[in-house]
Amino acid sequence: MPPSETSTPDDQKINLKDGNEQVTACAPSKSESGASANQHVVERLPDGGIAWVMALNGLLLVFSTFGFANSWVFQEYYGTTILKTSSPSAISWIASIQYFLIFLPSAFVGRLLDRGHLRLPLLISSIIFIASVFSIAQCKKYWQFMLVQGVILGLSGGFVFGPSISLMNHWFKRRRATAYGLVAAGASVGGTVFPILIRNLIPKIGFPWTIRVVGFIMLLTVGLPNLVVRLRLPPQKVNFGLFSIVAFKSVPYSLLVAGVFIGFLGIYTVLTYIDVAGVSVGLNPNFSFYLVAIANAASGVGRLGAGVLGDYIGQTNTLIPLTLVGAITTFAWPFCISKASSVALAVIYGAASGAFIGLMGTPVARFGGTEDLGRRTGMLYTIGALGALIGPPISGAIHDTYGGFHQVSIYAGCTIIASALLILGARQASVGRLWVKV
Repeated sequence: MPPSETSTPDDQKINLKDGNEQVTACAPSKSESGASANQHVVERLPDGGIAWVMALNGLLLVFSTFGFANSWVFQEYYGTTILKTSSPSAISWIASIQYFLIFLPSAFVGRLLDRGHLRLPLLISSIIFIASVFSIAQCKKYWQFMLVQGVILGLSGGFVFGPSISLMNHWFKRRRATAYGLVAAGASVGGTVFPILIRNLIPKIGFPWTIRVVGFIMLLTVGLPNLVVRLRLPPQKVNFGLFSIVAFKSVPYSLLVAGVFIGFLGIYTVLTYIDVAGVSVGLNPNFSFYLVAIANAASGVGRLGAGVLGDYIGQTNTLIPLTLVGAITTFAWPFCISKASSVALAVIYGAASGAFIGLMGTPVARFGGTEDLGRRTGMLYTIGALGALIGPPISGAIHDTYGGFHQVSIYAGCTIIASALLILGARQASVGRLWVKV
């Protein structure tokens, strides 16, 4: 592809070169930061330098949003203390709604990024997000927890999370998969730190002050990115609205979205029920609790490691086989009934599922142009959110019907295999060859 030059105002001049993008001079768009609109920011090359600062701040945003959502350790505490009169199923819906709503605004946030809007939406949503975390400490009734922790925290968290992934497309090309993996690892770090922190602090300082400690941590982890993150590419004027049906004319993109949706129906099943399944086969509840933390820690390694590997051998070339590993571990899960086998399963499953989460959005840039990259990435996550919302309840319903996790593992494993096959179809529709880096 020959080098192309994008005409922009003098204060936003950008020279784009395929393969080795080089930004000769760029400044934040006027719609993004009026105070610095006329300042030139000279970058040496993408994929390095300040780009890694953006990736680290993206990690902090994911740590605060998905990291907290992944650390759902409130089920037992709510059911035995504050929400004694609520059923376990009703309590679990707080977590499901929160998780779903974090994904939901992704398409809208991607559209905002395409139009050059980052800092103001991020600031407003960050304020609401932090306020909702502190407000959890004051909740006493079920509807209050559902409203604050489920809806408000989830939705505002979606606007905080949204830019963290799409922003990497503004700063990385050759090392994009590594950047995606690094940012996505924030969910694993948070999913490891927050459960241990909350479980150990509640008996010592009580529930309200434990939540306030979490809130003060998030003041730092959300506040710092608000001061640092910015866009690199100029605003794009694209046709169509928030949700572009035209994007689905691309067969590779359509198959990728379908694969992510199907994958989400099963990929979180083991993480959701691994501690409950451990207790059901006689493992100590105090030990079983740490299986979630172990899986989340391994997920972080998988996300980052898969990102680095993806930059060397290809993103889908890494994503597909590791997704199949996730399916195999899901099938094996009910047969791991000892401590050693449960830990081994948590590590392998965590790494494989982390690779899926970390790399699933990276092929979007290849399966279309750059003019609406943020929107198409956001659409992928928004549609995937529907799978994340209904997947665990479906697994729970299967468990309630059959009274065990063998049938659950068959359901979840089959959805993950179907996901890998759809992503393979997207790859082949894009390049048409088997042995090629993609």
